[in-house]
Amino acid sequence: MSNYFSTQMTERIVLAGFGGQGMMLLGKLLAQAAMTDGKKVTYFPSYGTEVRGGTAVYHLVISNDEIFSPIIEEADTLIIMNQPSYQKFKGMLKSKGLLLLNASMIKADSHHDATVFNIPATEIASKLGNVLVSNIVMLGAYLEIKKLFSPSLILEQLQEMLKGKKGDLFTINKQALERGLHLIESIRQSSVR
Repeated sequence: MSNYFSTQMTERIVLAGFGGQGMMLLGKLLAQAAMTDGKKVTYFPSYGTEVRGGTAVYHLVISNDEIFSPIIEEADTLIIMNQPSYQKFKGMLKSKGLLLLNASMIKADSHHDATVFNIPATEIASKLGNVLVSNIVMLGAYLEIKKLFSPSLILEQLQEMLKGKKGDLFTINKQALERGLHLIESIRQSSVR
């Protein structure tokens, strides 16, 4: 597996969605995997004033080098789960960046100077039986696109986070991650034909 960090030193990611869509878990999973992989990490989680339903945004910087600020002004990657977050954060994406959109909940503009993937994450998660794993579908897609870490490293982190009373949720989260990975694989295969 080629590693993203062999060609680029820093990845700036903004994760955004409604509170309750799992942006904090997603950010924590990526941060933990990066630290386990020996990378330097800063993160800055932020919530709207509402507990559920407000905007949840997570700034995450992963690097081989020292990081001077957890705040991201220009993101390499945006992972966006809903329309209000898309409207609010789409301007943060750098030119030629990566934009992953939850197509189940976002009607995107047609013009972006970016690589855009419309992932029907909520729809896929619903078919698995739990819409709360839509964030993990997005994570699988992101991992397959960027090759940041091996999926097994993320699964190790996920298993650790879900041990105990939440242990029974590991299987559906693993399935969601695999669906995201396979979706991007199939998109790549169909574009080669």
